Amino acid sequence: MRRIAILTSGGDAPGMNAAIRALTRKAIHEGFEIFGIERGYLGIIEEKIFPLSNRDVGGIITQGGTMLKTARFPEFQNEEIQRKAYDILKTYDIDHLVVIGGDGSMRGATSLSKLGMSTMTIPCTIDNDMGGTQYTIGYDTALNTVVDAVGRIRDTSNSHERVAIVEVMGRKAGHIALKAGLACGAEIVLVPENPMPLHAVCRHLKETQIRGKEYSVILVAEGAYNSGEVKAFIKEHTEFDPSLTVLGYLQRGGGPSAFDAILAARMSEVCINLLMSGVANRLVGYIDGHIRALSYEEAERLEFPIDEKDYRLLSILSS
Repeated sequence: MRRIAILTSGGDAPGMNAAIRALTRKAIHEGFEIFGIERGYLGIIEEKIFPLSNRDVGGIITQGGTMLKTARFPEFQNEEIQRKAYDILKTYDIDHLVVIGGDGSMRGATSLSKLGMSTMTIPCTIDNDMGGTQYTIGYDTALNTVVDAVGRIRDTSNSHERVAIVEVMGRKAGHIALKAGLACGAEIVLVPENPMPLHAVCRHLKETQIRGKEYSVILVAEGAYNSGEVKAFIKEHTEFDPSLTVLGYLQRGGGPSAFDAILAARMSEVCINLLMSGVANRLVGYIDGHIRALSYEEAERLEFPIDEKDYRLLSILSS
């Protein structure tokens, strides 16, 4: 029988378990043996490799996190470590490795593919910052979590007539901050792609106050500014004393939204079908409403940055 191993790598994201479940059950249905690897690429080196059954993945579709655990393993960039991982996988007679994770996880899969390992990558990260796909599993869930949290914070800001700063995830990309800002009506959104000077932030707050606005919400992507510095700057240069909420891991937790769970199932089905047809070393992406398989090289080149039209629209609607 052919053997497939699954691992989750990098930061966890809602929908990882949904993908594990779909991959396992689809693979078993098609006659594969399926194995899980605990703690990502580190788990290969530690030989945390074990068989999975349909029952092992029962009930996990609505659970957040990943039943396979995850770990960051920067040492995997070392070619000797990659070769060791390849040899271990072959010792277990693994024919295909499916990696669920972000861009760093895909780079690990790419390295193994160059050594001769058949790999596939399913994009799963809340930041939605991977090449080759417009949506990553987990992004929609995180976005809705932020919108819900900001709605609650807005209620208090309105009651106390205060400025509220909310820091969201997004080290290199501002997808969460921008889309959440549009969805919840934030007055200002600070993203890495369009760094707004803090003097301009203060000026905007003063202008909206003159127009009668009694409170404001500022969303800060973590890669745009240190949110503590934003709070201090506003307090020093205006009469406002903003509150600060860092949502942090709240955005990673919880079960997946319907969109993310369905996307995980569809991507997993395509992944197994491709392996059955002899196609490997691909990212299974979502582009213009369709599941598409791109070579790792093509995925690296095909980027989907934040929508500048959305950024301009937000500035209009927040006036």
